Amino acid sequence: MSTVVITGSGSGIGRAIAVMLADRDWTVVATDVNEVAAAETRELLSTAAGQTHVSRQLDVTNGDAAQAVADEIADSLGLDAWVSNAGISFMERFVDIPREKLDLTLDVNLKGVFLCGQAAARAMIRNGTSGRIVNTASMAGKQGRVPFLADYVASKFGVVGLTQAMAFELASHNITVNAVCPGFVATAMQERELAWEAALSGSTPEAVRGSWVAATPLGRLQTPEDVARGVSFLLSDDAAFITGESLSVNGGAYMD
Repeated sequence: MSTVVITGSGSGIGRAIAVMLADRDWTVVATDVNEVAAAETRELLSTAAGQTHVSRQLDVTNGDAAQAVADEIADSLGLDAWVSNAGISFMERFVDIPREKLDLTLDVNLKGVFLCGQAAARAMIRNGTSGRIVNTASMAGKQGRVPFLADYVASKFGVVGLTQAMAFELASHNITVNAVCPGFVATAMQERELAWEAALSGSTPEAVRGSWVAATPLGRLQTPEDVARGVSFLLSDDAAFITGESLSVNGGAYMD
């Protein structure tokens, strides 16, 4: 039975990934900076395949903490895969983004992926595991034509590049590294972004939501489960010869 650690799995996309992978017979380690939320996710997970899921508190900006989780799981359950999903966003005009907000976005969205990737890779290499690492980027990691999210765009472009660099270096250890690039995902984070963009653009949340749907050729906002299916594929044997890729999962909202 394979074991996967998922960061930022206390809600939204991370929780959907955890639920789907458990349904597909993975043993899940649900981690989140919010320990209660991680435990709530753990309680939602299927044990039909006989799994014993666990949850851990993890601040992804703390490299020592990430290493401790990776080593613990590698030693107790075996670490077969790691999904670096934790991320944050806020919206502001480029010229008005305060430095402390920039630092926080880069720390969580980029540095967190870097530190967790290091931790997972070290543990997998130590155990001789042919592992999988998947990073959550964004379609904002492939195009800068996104309003009021310059710091987020920078962080996610960084994740796309980091994914390639990790894939290149870790290939000799039989560890694949890929990313998923979601689009307009219906989550609590999106609800906040709708309100922020409406306020900054002089519009309404309903009008902004309509513009997002109109920008998506498949004609709807995507669900967290849409993203989870992409992650599940990248962790599967079907993706065994795919590495360094950033898979667009966005209903056609951005095509490359």
